[in-house]
Amino acid sequence: MTSALTYSDDQAAAYDSVVEMLRSAGIELADSLLMPPAGGADQVMAVTGKAGSGKTLLLAELYKVLEAAGVEVVSGDYESRKRKDKRTLAILAPTNKAASVLRLRGVPATTIHRILYTPVYDPEYERIAEWLAGNGERPEIEGLTELALDRAAAFYAGNKSIPGALAAAGLRGSDFITGWKRREEPLDIGFVDESSMLDDKQFEDLKEIFPTLLLFGDPAQLAPVNQSGTMVFEKLPKGRVMNLNRIFRQEADNPILDLAHALADPDLTFEQFERMIEQKAQQDDRVVWGQRVEVDLMARSPVLVWRNATRIRLINAFRSVHGAPEDALLAGEPLVCDGIELPLKHRKKRLDLEARGLIKGAQVIFLGEGRKPGFSRLHVMGAEDPQVSAASIVKIEKPDEEEPFIPFAARMGATFLHGAAVTIHKAQGSQWETVQVFAPDLYAAARMGRMEAGQPLWKRLAYVAITRAQERLIWVVRNRLSKPSGPLIVDDLRAIPAAPLTLDAPPTEELL
Repeated sequence: MTSALTYSDDQAAAYDSVVEMLRSAGIELADSLLMPPAGGADQVMAVTGKAGSGKTLLLAELYKVLEAAGVEVVSGDYESRKRKDKRTLAILAPTNKAASVLRLRGVPATTIHRILYTPVYDPEYERIAEWLAGNGERPEIEGLTELALDRAAAFYAGNKSIPGALAAAGLRGSDFITGWKRREEPLDIGFVDESSMLDDKQFEDLKEIFPTLLLFGDPAQLAPVNQSGTMVFEKLPKGRVMNLNRIFRQEADNPILDLAHALADPDLTFEQFERMIEQKAQQDDRVVWGQRVEVDLMARSPVLVWRNATRIRLINAFRSVHGAPEDALLAGEPLVCDGIELPLKHRKKRLDLEARGLIKGAQVIFLGEGRKPGFSRLHVMGAEDPQVSAASIVKIEKPDEEEPFIPFAARMGATFLHGAAVTIHKAQGSQWETVQVFAPDLYAAARMGRMEAGQPLWKRLAYVAITRAQERLIWVVRNRLSKPSGPLIVDDLRAIPAAPLTLDAPPTEELL
């Protein structure tokens, strides 16, 4: 073993298996020896375990030892020019929120979608990036002063962010990145967190890019829609799946994880589970037995539900108590990207939107109307560069109405549903500090007696919903909504840190 961290037995076994896989791929961690890719058979391995079993810890430690060995990390920040002797690692998650959770823990993660594309850099400004990354001489750039280059170097020395360094030099995103294209050449090693969310098509895409692929996933979560209740790592040969059984965070007396793991008891009924929640709420303020939905939380942390009808009712109640007009959005309303509606001839525009974080399921906050009709200024939650102005089609669904109401829309662009409430399926891969779970929906699932992959569906739903909460769980037992304590706010989102680039498009851009 090469890591100084003390592992449990199952973590140590998983670590050693990964080290052996990397050795056969030409990376010897014990000696920090990097060989050129051998070009042998592709390798896929999975590390699985329930919440609190140490999957993220293991991922982070493997990242550290690979980086220390000289493996270059490829992220959404900047990708340097390809070299024959370079070995690369990309750490991926299915959603912006899941990637941001890893970044908060010091792991430079980006989205799967983002790694499928490569940016096209302006050649002059790329010379600055290569210099900052240690791959070139200090450049001379027309229109950029020596002082600006010094500011960029000083920023990069402290933060290791190419976009942040360029912003410190006074450059905008539209100066540096001129477009996006589908990745043409494979990378090297890929780590994929929250891999229970992967469908077969995404898995095949990743195997085309990464000859060495390591999946991290939770088998107790919900399988992707149309996957027949199975997850991609469950189809791997038995010897390629390392399962972590010991639950670490329970030792820190985490009542939310205690509840999540109690669901493994096959004899536990819904009524018994609710009694457990009520008892926990009396003992620990991290669990709340809620008599109503707290509307103030819905703007940034959606209520988690099972049924679409419940989701639509809660969204309309949220808009009603905030006095939102039917023909407009209020600044601060949450939205969820539902895809991109563009004809094939606008493929480049689609790549621009997706690469900047507007992928299906992305959570955004509406900041206001853009400069042109149908455009929205948006904050993409969890994205590395969150401020985007994009052509938008916003759909507000109504109870008992087949067609959604559209307060405004561009002819084409990114489509959005309201995000004050989301289904538990859609919430997978995301975490929030406080999570509200709408219990009457899970009771309805329990009454129906539906099963998924041999387990009652309500238990899988409850497990996923509960484990979205980082600090506090509110188990809402009544169909009531509180009044807001004040108007929706966006000032905190507009006050962006100094580093991010401006992602407003040039005036000639049609969709961004």
